[in-house]
Amino acid sequence: MTSCQISELARMEAGYLLRQLQKGLDVFLPQSRPMPTIGINCHELRIPDENLSWRIIYKIYADAILILEVFAKKTGRTPKAIIETCQKRILRFEMDVKKG
Repeated sequence: MTSCQISELARMEAGYLLRQLQKGLDVFLPQSRPMPTIGINCHELRIPDENLSWRIIYKIYADAILILEVFAKKTGRTPKAIIETCQKRILRFEMDVKKG
């Protein structure tokens, strides 16, 4: 397995946590933490894996969970490019929703 492949156990953990969110259940630290630098109701899921840690950035809406980005965490801080990409995706999603 290369360092950029997610293990089966980590995929199962991610699926379980995403299902909890879809059911409207709150997920807290250490599995999830708020990401106010990205936007209101934005969070990151922390998925530990064999050799690294995965992050799933998401935004909670009343009727949806929007997955903004998935990446392997390699540094202590979320890269600025990831934050900017997530913010752009939120804007695009919300504009598309308004258009119908």
